[in-house]
Amino acid sequence: MQPSKPIPISKRLFDLLVSFVLVILLSPLLLIIALLVWIAHGSPVLFRQRRPGYLGKPFTCYKFRTMNERRDENGNLLPDEQRLTRLGKFLRSTSLDELPELFNVLRGEMSLVGPRPLLMQYLDRYTPEQARRHEVLPGITGWAQVNGRNALSWEEKFRLDVWYVDHWSFWLDIKILALTAIKVLRREGISSEGYATAPEFMGNSAEGDM
Repeated sequence: MQPSKPIPISKRLFDLLVSFVLVILLSPLLLIIALLVWIAHGSPVLFRQRRPGYLGKPFTCYKFRTMNERRDENGNLLPDEQRLTRLGKFLRSTSLDELPELFNVLRGEMSLVGPRPLLMQYLDRYTPEQARRHEVLPGITGWAQVNGRNALSWEEKFRLDVWYVDHWSFWLDIKILALTAIKVLRREGISSEGYATAPEFMGNSAEGDM
């Protein structure tokens, strides 16, 4: 996959400045959440997972854990909706579980705004048009998040992601950050109906071009 354009310097500088300030200002809150997660879920307090980043390059994404490790009689993890704890639901509904991703932003693996980093196994399931979402850094929030988040279908999310790739501007990022604050306060679009977050994306090869 070839990038349509390099990551704008203004975007990277803005990410560095804002994420650094937020980490400093929110450090007491980060410590409190870490303690609560440790009490409710045990160690480790962070959920770590390999995700595809810019141009699909893998990186380790960090979040606060929102689920316990409950298993069935055969030792298999229970479904997400059964392992999501009361604390986990609160962290997700307020997006506080995403705060450790600020360190991914500082490391240059993510941006404050961009398509959400999904799962590595999805890479082979995208259409060529959907795969263009990786032409920019993944973000903590994005155009799809402020237009429905997990309440959207996968196809709708990917259309919005590609639209962002084609229409990025500094002021669009500012608009998305402002809309994100409103969405978080209203706790909208946290999950898809019947799921703790969203169903797995299985691909849509029969759909053709988006």
